Amino acid sequence: MEKQILVLHGPNLNLLGSREPDTYGRMTLAEIDRGLEEQAAKGGFRIQTFQSNHEGELVDLIQQHGPSSAGVLINPAAYTHTSVALRDALLAVAVPVVEVHLSNIHTREPFRHHSYVAPVAVGQITGFGPDSYRLGLSALMEHIHHS
Repeated sequence: MEKQILVLHGPNLNLLGSREPDTYGRMTLAEIDRGLEEQAAKGGFRIQTFQSNHEGELVDLIQQHGPSSAGVLINPAAYTHTSVALRDALLAVAVPVVEVHLSNIHTREPFRHHSYVAPVAVGQITGFGPDSYRLGLSALMEHIHHS
């Protein structure tokens, strides 16, 4: 039986492809998800993806799908810097988490430098555009295989 990985996309990521393309690129969220599905299948996993602009909905998704998942790949987007609730939900489900960002949050505005998610994640990948997701999924699958 294939193991499941939960993939969560935070606020405004539904606008990828048209939102600030110089910062976030031109690839759409649907294109990113298709690539992740193919990559996961090759690694013996299936993914379940969700995007929400609402913090509480993301917490609900973590609580609902996290415990039955082998791991969580998350781009918390703006909630990276503000959400103790996301951090606590990820910690509560006790599965490996990899945090990803399209842009390098550490070279942007100072308020973006802090992540509430990073301390509860096994790793963080930032700054590689859509490849951040691919690299993050690869790292998460390897971590799961070796745990």
